[in-house]
Amino acid sequence: MRFSLRLNNDVAPDDLVLLARTAEDLGFDQLWVSNDLFLRSAPVLVGALAVRTTTLGLGIAVMNPYSVNVVEVAMAAATLQELSGGRFSLGLGAGSQEFLGWAGLERPAPLGTTRQAVHALRQLLGHEDVDPAGLPGWAATKRPLGMAVGRPVPVYVGAMGPRMLHMAGECADGALPLLYPPEHFAAARRQVEDGIAAAGRSRAAFDLPACFWVSVAQDAAAGRAALANKLAYYGPSISPTLLAAAGLAPGDFLPAARLAQRGEDAAALVDDRMLSLGIAGAAQDVVDRCRGLVALGADHLSFGPPLGPDPVAAVRVLGTDVLPALRAIGAPA
Repeated sequence: MRFSLRLNNDVAPDDLVLLARTAEDLGFDQLWVSNDLFLRSAPVLVGALAVRTTTLGLGIAVMNPYSVNVVEVAMAAATLQELSGGRFSLGLGAGSQEFLGWAGLERPAPLGTTRQAVHALRQLLGHEDVDPAGLPGWAATKRPLGMAVGRPVPVYVGAMGPRMLHMAGECADGALPLLYPPEHFAAARRQVEDGIAAAGRSRAAFDLPACFWVSVAQDAAAGRAALANKLAYYGPSISPTLLAAAGLAPGDFLPAARLAQRGEDAAALVDDRMLSLGIAGAAQDVVDRCRGLVALGADHLSFGPPLGPDPVAAVRVLGTDVLPALRAIGAPA
């Protein structure tokens, strides 16, 4: 069983270092930093973490092939692999058309563009099993980066839809599906494994974390309130298809979103159905829900924002009360 944290790139550098060191001390395997536009630069943040941690795996989740050229993405990834001593993983996704639009960027052919970028990145980052037919024309010369990559950098695809998840299974090293609700893992796993089987690849070599939002605190009500406010802010933008599976629609979140997006407390307008899109409460609430994910076949659990009303305290609760209970699942009696 593996465990990772995901943090947004709005976290101040000193706070991020504290969270990373706490996670490392408590036995987390990885820490991923998002790379949302107009916030802090994830490559710079991860570079700082690379020299302030020693064993923690580090990743960016995710960069995209529209706002940065794929070669520059590879340069950053290879440098971070060198700087971290082989602990870096790269997440790549098509990105959100809405967010890219803020920077005046279009997002043509997201599936095909992301697929080509995955092939090109894996070739540039030291992988020997890249199908030449999947490469863009400029990559046919196999021009190498001007540095030794050492351990090949694993390339993950940030995906939620079935076609992107299938593609990840066909040609990437892992996938980062953000799950609403977490139990959607069962469907995401099938979609990835269909892609793996179609490409004749090994499932054992593919990393599929169950990525979900979590909010934990000693006070269960405080944990639920922190998740409720995050869901209130983002709820209307969650995929209607994923919401429908939970009996919800984007419009259900609009009253709460009007408050949350003005910076006001909207927790009272988020009901239990909405809260079920993530995992919230005290440590035992998190353990109980995660046991269900393990039963669905998850062997890598990825805990994402808000983590809790106090993120550092939340990481400590996860590390001391949640992870040991989950590690005990399947351990010899």
